[in-house]
This record gives sequence, C-alpha cells and structure tokens, in this order.
Amino acid sequence: MNISFNVGGLDRRFRVLLGVILLILPAIGLTTASDAIFAYIAGAIAIITGLFRFCPLYAILGISTCRQPTQRIH
Repeated sequence: MNISFNVGGLDRRFRVLLGVILLILPAIGLTTASDAIFAYIAGAIAIITGLFRFCPLYAILGISTCRQPTQRIH
C-alpha cells in the first residue's frame, strides 16, 4: 500500500505548534466568541494535518514539503 505524505518535518512541527496555540488562546480567554470558533477549527485542522502528514490543500495545489512524498507500508 502506498501512502502519499505531503507535509514535511519543519512544516509538520509548525502546524502542530500553531494548532496548539490556536486551541489555547480561546481557552484562556484571549479571543472573542466568534474568533474562538475560528481558532478552534483552524487549530484542529492544523494539528490533524501535522499529525497525519497530509494536507488536502497541498494535494490539490500539487505542493509537497516532504523529501520522500510516497512511503511503502507493508
């Protein structure tokens, strides 16, 4: 089975860190209610794409920050 990754190491770390920050900001009251909704959604998306090493927008645009975009799973 081939799995295509398109989010590389530095990009991955940045996404997870940004996601955590975006989830913390509303939790400590630094955003308004409407901004909190955006922060929760954007934070969750950033963490998920970082953890799974796949970004659907990158796939649509043909972008990859990985050195080896396809890995073999046995």
